[in-house]
Amino acid sequence: MGNVRVLVTGATGKMGQHTINAVNRESHLELVGGTCSTERGTDIQLADGTSVPLSTNLETLLDATKPDVVIDFTNAHAVMSNADMIISNGIHCVIGASGINPSELATLEQMQIKHSVGVAVIPMFAIGAVVLKKLASEASKFFDYVDIIEAHHENKIDAPSGFAMDLSRMLSESKQYTRNQVEVESVPNSRGGELNGVSIHSVRLPGRSAHHEIIFGAAGQTLSLKHDTLDRECYMPGVIQTVDYVCENQRFVVGLENILGI
Repeated sequence: MGNVRVLVTGATGKMGQHTINAVNRESHLELVGGTCSTERGTDIQLADGTSVPLSTNLETLLDATKPDVVIDFTNAHAVMSNADMIISNGIHCVIGASGINPSELATLEQMQIKHSVGVAVIPMFAIGAVVLKKLASEASKFFDYVDIIEAHHENKIDAPSGFAMDLSRMLSESKQYTRNQVEVESVPNSRGGELNGVSIHSVRLPGRSAHHEIIFGAAGQTLSLKHDTLDRECYMPGVIQTVDYVCENQRFVVGLENILGI
């Protein structure tokens, strides 16, 4: 069997650029192209001096490059139409785009079933953050109050982050948390957003890398669990493992923890 042919959508974004370099370093993967939302030339120059095609037209590029798997790092506005095109062509799909809601997840699962390809939706590729999620799941059994604080750079288009939403859904699956209602709220929404009893606070600051903190509370004590991203390279092992997984497993999976067995 030859190398796995990989195409990256959102190739000129920050995550896309890191992913292109990571794929290009793997001897068993072959980068065949990338897409972007606005015209940025016709080629992606790689570190080894070679180049692959760059296009704003995903359909044309899929036909020209014949990838085995597409890694999508676009956004919630584009990801569903991209996924429909990718999966309906019998191509495995790794989705790292943020902001996918439960209804869209259900639609993606139906696409996967219909076309029998590997589809993975990964809100967070950092392995340390997946460990955080596991620890939070264990801690949640002993606390009735919980707040999530997430911070990202100022250009992130969605809030809360996809991983913060994922954490909130996981925490609220097995219990209902207590969320106090203040008598006076001088500034609206000072207590943050709320999802199933979990308070979520989003911070957006220039140059900020991903930060997720879960604060549990009980009488006389708090427990804080947090994960900080120092460099986007921390996501790349998870990206590569997910690419390998969808090529070997024709099923629908959500969350890196379900690939790593955490």
